[in-house]
Amino acid sequence: MSAGNWGSLAPGMVTRHDGTTSSPCLGAVKRQALYACSTCTPPGAEPAGICLACSYECHGSHRLFELYTKRNFRCDCGNSKFKNLQCKLLPEKGKVNSGNKYNDNFYGLYCTCKRPYPDPDDEIPDEMIQCIVCEDWFHGRHLGAIPPESGDFHEMVCQACMNHCHFLWAYAPQLAVPALTKVTSLEDEGIVLNVEESEEQKKEIKKESGAEHQEVKEEEKQTEQFNEPSTSSGSACLEVVTKSEEPACKLKELQSKQFLKKDTATFWPSNWRSKLCTCADCLKMYSELEVPFLTDEYDTVLAYENKGTSDQETDRRDPLMDTLNSMNRVQQVELICEYNDLKTELTDYLRRFADEGTVVKREDIQHFFEEFQSRKRRRTNRMQYYCS
Repeated sequence: MSAGNWGSLAPGMVTRHDGTTSSPCLGAVKRQALYACSTCTPPGAEPAGICLACSYECHGSHRLFELYTKRNFRCDCGNSKFKNLQCKLLPEKGKVNSGNKYNDNFYGLYCTCKRPYPDPDDEIPDEMIQCIVCEDWFHGRHLGAIPPESGDFHEMVCQACMNHCHFLWAYAPQLAVPALTKVTSLEDEGIVLNVEESEEQKKEIKKESGAEHQEVKEEEKQTEQFNEPSTSSGSACLEVVTKSEEPACKLKELQSKQFLKKDTATFWPSNWRSKLCTCADCLKMYSELEVPFLTDEYDTVLAYENKGTSDQETDRRDPLMDTLNSMNRVQQVELICEYNDLKTELTDYLRRFADEGTVVKREDIQHFFEEFQSRKRRRTNRMQYYCS
């Protein structure tokens, strides 16, 4: 699942598998498992999504479609989209969640073919892969390119989202899996050079290069002037330092080179997001395209799954073993002996109540621990007596 690969996972009746636990309905969550209830919001009704906790508490007997994960989504359970249902976990809900984004997945339809999964009328075995931008699921054969082996890539951007995030084509030759390379005949391959490669831009690049060359000469001249005795304030020197510290834009550097643009989905390795440019201009562009999450490595499904696994391991951890691991050998032996004594004496004490058929009261437990502490002090005092 690290590549957003649905594989044999069917979104029909719910199968919870992501390591998350049922918790009170929260606000907009960075990434969470979501479900759509076809019982409450059938086709024709407004689309709505519910969180994991509400899928248990409020829709336990309903027919749910698993949407896997969505980012920045707030649970709709009990709001105006649900006519006859009030959320049990958070009765006071806003009428709508304007920040939520919906697509055909909320009606159990996926891919460009807008079919259910599994599709009873489709006999072709195929896996489904989730686009990390629009978060829709696509059949492998409908991506315009053959998906690499699932272990070779971790994320996919669909055809429509590649057109939307056109800047990714500049990164594709270096980062995509497999890397995009030049071919002998562009027309035969149906490949179109990026518009940035027009003759006008090439002239513009030359013009900019000439301007940069002239700028370097000016800086050198200013540096020479600074080295000579002068009564000036030294502002020229400050200007040179400021320009030299300006970060270079990776994207502009890549766009100045020739690259190929296909009408296909693209596939990316696990660490590709960290290599995207984060200069001020690029961050502004990501925001305008509504994809600022692309520079966030914790936004990935892999990071989400790893957190779920970590949380499960924490829940399964034995507090006694954690305490033992923090002690030396003598302390470990003493703690184990104390634990075994407490377990044995408490079992014997409670057995009397079970044999007599009487209820254990709070004062009975309090009395037991008082007696246990008293016996422990007597044992400790005897040990000190004989050892002194």
